[in-house]
Amino acid sequence: MPATILLINAHIATMNDERREIPGGWVRISGNRIEALGEKNDDPGSADEIIDLTGHVLIPGLVNTHHHMFQTLTRAVPAAQDASLFGWLKALYPIWARLTPDMVRVSTRTAMAELLLSGCTTTSDHLYLFPNGSTLDDQIEAADTMGMRFHAARGAMSVGESKGGLPPDSLVEDEASILRDIQKRIERWHDPSRYAMRRVVVAPCSPFSVSTDLMREAAHLARATGTTLHTHLAENDSDVDYSREVFGRTPAEYAGDLGWVGPDVWHAHCVKLDPDGIARFGATRTGIAHCPCSNMRLGSGIAPVQTMQSAGIRVGLGVDGSASNDSSHMLAEARQAMLLARVRTAFESDPQTRQFMTARETLAMATRGGAATLGRDDIGFLAPDMAADLVAFDISGLDHAGAQSDPVAALLFCTPGRTALTMVNGRIVVRQGELLCTDERHLTETHNRLARTLLTG
Repeated sequence: MPATILLINAHIATMNDERREIPGGWVRISGNRIEALGEKNDDPGSADEIIDLTGHVLIPGLVNTHHHMFQTLTRAVPAAQDASLFGWLKALYPIWARLTPDMVRVSTRTAMAELLLSGCTTTSDHLYLFPNGSTLDDQIEAADTMGMRFHAARGAMSVGESKGGLPPDSLVEDEASILRDIQKRIERWHDPSRYAMRRVVVAPCSPFSVSTDLMREAAHLARATGTTLHTHLAENDSDVDYSREVFGRTPAEYAGDLGWVGPDVWHAHCVKLDPDGIARFGATRTGIAHCPCSNMRLGSGIAPVQTMQSAGIRVGLGVDGSASNDSSHMLAEARQAMLLARVRTAFESDPQTRQFMTARETLAMATRGGAATLGRDDIGFLAPDMAADLVAFDISGLDHAGAQSDPVAALLFCTPGRTALTMVNGRIVVRQGELLCTDERHLTETHNRLARTLLTG
């Protein structure tokens, strides 16, 4: 018999279809799945371990749909602090060219530690450069030590400066080699089963760093192997201008012509997606990773998230790279998404009909929205037979004083903090706010040492 864990006395926000909330409720976990949940007066039965969550809000694990974990090594680099997207990339490409396998491994663990402590249980990561012998295996093996549910997006860049692309030629790869390597990683690592802890994603980097041939062939490969597709799209005005000038099409037209639309595709950012593009993505159930902090940090703009959702687009949240955020805190990202949506609404809507994004709508985007964006039906809300991915936040302290009238909204309106409990696939990886999967202090010291080496060359 699998081990059973009983979480009791929590204010539960299930995020299920009815958005059921259970004050003082309980959740029973058996092995890696939720067995049952109920109200305070229901009998939950016995369990191998009982955890009292009085004063806590219990929610589904948050889902991060876009990240570049290697960038935790280059946070707040002076040369890139005040640049928009293209200038920011040009400042950082020469630094990233010095990445080593050790740096990929340690930055993955650092980013995942931060995500787990902020309530995130499932993450994607878009690793799109592999200098000095680095491979996707380095990242996946490091991720396994953290116990996090992981969608590893094997990115690539193939069009360097000499061919009109943005990255330096030293960071691009041969396209035939890229496709062979992606196939190899899928065969080795991809798990399509329910409750899978590891999946591989086909993910050429962006329209300004890969060819149309690679985009088209990547789509064929993903569909032949039953995997999903991810890239950057329409991030800012320069991105749109590049697409029009080089391809003679809008980003959405370009994506559609190359097969990059559908329920197996999601694009990062789409801040500048035009109305026709929104309609096209909605009709095809294409997904979008909304990255509000990065979009503000780089001055890209405010994505029309509510319009996208109304059109039928699957929208999840992403922290994006930690050199353009500069954080991997998922609850903080959700808070920022809610507030930024309100700024856009305030500027663009009639005050008499204005509909602000609510805390619960934002939480839905950060949980079940992210799950849908990644193509998962086993995470994102709490119900029997769903994966046992749950997080609990203690709201009994100073940061939430006076917010007890609405515990769920308090998570978004008040200061985002660490989780008290993080459980992934039935395994507790954060308890009482402390990581169990790694030594946080030693990891930080190692990470900072490698970051200094990377920056100084």
